[in-house]
Amino acid sequence: MSASTPLRDVIGLDSTLPRLGESTLVMIDFQNTYRRGVMALEGVEPALAAGARLLAAARSAGARVVHIVNDGGEGTPYDIRAEIGAISPEVAPIDGEPVVVKQFPDAFHRTDLEKTLRDLGAGLDLVLAGFMTHMCVTFTAQGAFHLGYRPTVVAEATATRSLTAPDGGLVPAADLQRASLTTITDLFGVVVPTVDHLAV
Repeated sequence: MSASTPLRDVIGLDSTLPRLGESTLVMIDFQNTYRRGVMALEGVEPALAAGARLLAAARSAGARVVHIVNDGGEGTPYDIRAEIGAISPEVAPIDGEPVVVKQFPDAFHRTDLEKTLRDLGAGLDLVLAGFMTHMCVTFTAQGAFHLGYRPTVVAEATATRSLTAPDGGLVPAADLQRASLTTITDLFGVVVPTVDHLAV
């Protein structure tokens, strides 16, 4: 069995990698939510460390940076008023880096993310990282694509969790991670394996 031609190639989309310094880094849901408890992700600590390296590289290169947090409300693992829902200190925003609050997987849906990007003078190239790969990273890449942006996802700075499939079987986190990133590369954007694959 051979691989099918990606939709990006079929319709002639450009898959050229952006330069980090000329892009806007969107840090998606790097919240304590995913480091422990019911929402803990497999591989979260290495992914968080990669996210911290990506953020440092973006800042050094002069890239625009936007942080996204998911607010699930008080008493949930996504309570942004509590420590559990806070952005992890390794990747915490600094002065001048806006934080956009969302309540849906697509960070563009019913938020001011698009306005924030315009106000920052952002171009079309977005670099995405964060949690969870199969949910908010994938759907934010899709949302960006629908709005005409060119998203690039840094794989090592993402992570997800094992889930039960509709047939009752287990989908291991590694398989779901791979499938999610493959979905993105088929149409919505480009995926690079590591931070080091991005030119500054």
